[in-house]
Amino acid sequence: MPMTPNAALTAQTLGAQQILVVDDSRAQRMVLAATLRRSGYEVLEAESGEAALELVERHDLRLVLSDWMMPGMSGPDLCRALRQRPGGDYVYFILLTSKNEPAEITKGLELGADDFLTKPVSGEELRARLNSGKRILEMQAELTEKNRLVQDTLAEIKGLYDLIESDLREARKLQDALVRERFHDFGAGQVSLLLRSSGHVGGDLVGFFEASPTQLALYSIDVSGHGVTSAMMTARLAGHLTNASPEHNIALRHTVEDLYQVLSPEVVVKRFNDLMSAVIETEHYFTIALAIVDLTTGEVQFTQAGHPHPAVQRKGGSVEFHGRGGLPVGLIDGADYELSTLHLAPGDRLLLCSDGLTECPAPGGALLDEEGLADLLEINHAARGPALLERLMWDLTEFHGSDAFPDDVSAVLFEFAGPQATRTVPVGDLAQAHPPPQLA
Repeated sequence: MPMTPNAALTAQTLGAQQILVVDDSRAQRMVLAATLRRSGYEVLEAESGEAALELVERHDLRLVLSDWMMPGMSGPDLCRALRQRPGGDYVYFILLTSKNEPAEITKGLELGADDFLTKPVSGEELRARLNSGKRILEMQAELTEKNRLVQDTLAEIKGLYDLIESDLREARKLQDALVRERFHDFGAGQVSLLLRSSGHVGGDLVGFFEASPTQLALYSIDVSGHGVTSAMMTARLAGHLTNASPEHNIALRHTVEDLYQVLSPEVVVKRFNDLMSAVIETEHYFTIALAIVDLTTGEVQFTQAGHPHPAVQRKGGSVEFHGRGGLPVGLIDGADYELSTLHLAPGDRLLLCSDGLTECPAPGGALLDEEGLADLLEINHAARGPALLERLMWDLTEFHGSDAFPDDVSAVLFEFAGPQATRTVPVGDLAQAHPPPQLA
C-alpha cells in the first residue's frame, strides 16, 4: 500500500536521524560520534569510502559526514560515487577538512558536497549544519512525494485522454457515416460532397436527398462551435434531412398513403428554427443553405440562412454569387426566411460551401473570401466532380500555408448535365410519388 504524503515525510525525517561518520582516524570518529549521540543521532561509522558506500546502501542513510583526506577513496570521491548511484535517494553530504583555502572549498562543493566544516569541528556549528541538512532532506522528501502524486495524476489523465481519443476516433467514423455517398450521378446532374473536420469531429454537415423523381434537395449546414456537442447537433439534424425515414424528413409533408410533398426551402428553414426553439433547446445555432433543384428545367429555389452565398459557375467559367443572406437558425424565435431563385443551364454548376472555405486565412491573416473562391473555381474550371473538390482543397492548403485549417471545410457541388439526361426510373423512398410533386 503506498504511503500518504505525511507518512512518507515522517519516514524520511526518521531516516535523517541516522548519520554516517566516515574517517580513517578512529579517534576522530569517536570524538564526532560522541558529539552526535549527545544531539540525539544514531551514529554509524566507516573507516573508508568503500565501506561507507556499502553502509549507505544497506541502511538507506541520508546524512553523511566525511573526512576529505583518506587513503584510497577520498571524501570528494565518495561524494561523487554517491551522486552517481542509479535510482538512489538524495544524501546530504558534509565534508570535513583542515583546508581553508577558498579554491579547495569551491572544488569540494563543485564535486557535489552540500556543505563543509573546518577541523577542529565546533559542536554547535555541527548541530546547526546538520539541522539545516535535515530541513533540506525533509523538503526534498516532500517534493519527491508531490512529484509522485503529479506523476500518478498525469498517468491517470493520460489514461482518460487515451480513452477520449479512442471515443473521438469512433465518433468521427460515425460522423463520416452521415455522408454515405460522396458522389452520385442522377443522369441530369451529378452531386459531389466534401466534408473535412478541423478536429476529430466537427460541426459541418453536407448532403442531398431526392425530393421527388425530378427534384433534388441539396444542403450545407454549419453548426456553431466545434467538437463533440457540435457533432452531436449535426447528427440530429442529419436525421431530419433523409429519405431513409421520410416521415421524419422536415423538408417533406405527408399527403396521402405513402406519398409526400416537398416543401419550399424557406418553409423548411423556418421549420428548423421552430424546432430549435421548441424542441432542441440548445445554445447552439447553425447556418444553412438549402436548395431544391428541378432536374428537368435547371431551376433552383433556395434559402440562405447565415450561410455563405451559393456560387454558380457558368459553363464558360465565370462565377456568380447568389442569395440574400438571412439570419442563422436558432437565434431568434419566429424568424422568417426568404426564398431565392436561380437558373442552371446545361454545363453550369452550383456550389454550396461552409465559411471554413471562404473565411480560411492566409499566413498574413487575409481571408480567401468570395473573390478568392471565384478565382479558384475559374482556375480549376476544367476539373469535374470530386476531382474539382480535391483541387480546391489543394489550392486552399497552398493559400493557408498548411492543411491544418482553423475551421471545418465542407461543400456540396451540383453539376447540371441537362434535362435530356433525366432518369426515367425513380429511386429512393419517394418512388411512389406521382406526378412529380411541386414545391409547397
